[in-house]
Amino acid sequence: MRILRIQPKKGFVPDTKAGAVEGRFLGGRLFEVTVHYFDPEASAELMAARFADTRHQLTTEQGKLTTNQQQRTVEDQFVTRTESFHREPVRGLFILLAFTEVEDLLRGKREARFSVIYRNDNLKAEITRSLALPGDPPK
Repeated sequence: MRILRIQPKKGFVPDTKAGAVEGRFLGGRLFEVTVHYFDPEASAELMAARFADTRHQLTTEQGKLTTNQQQRTVEDQFVTRTESFHREPVRGLFILLAFTEVEDLLRGKREARFSVIYRNDNLKAEITRSLALPGDPPK
């Protein structure tokens, strides 16, 4: 597997509010794209609002998103809150939206980021099968 990440040293990927874009390749073929949204200048509240806007936009364009996970943990004076939603319009084709917020209780600081992941598990399985050596057990 090869992972290609595009991330400017400062600011955003041109013409976007994304901090980085990542592609995953197997056998030279792209099967997953992740768009990471983070902004060191933005507050956690602003990033949460951007996440909500992105979720609304994806719901409008793609249909209702299903809740995957909503979790809150506290460990060593750090509170981590995660939320994720997905849509699988066709079996094996996914859109996943994941939000993470970390709060440092000692310093009173909060940071948040989120990612949108587009993944084609059908293509990944096809590539994996085509790359299997003769005599390998099926996966």
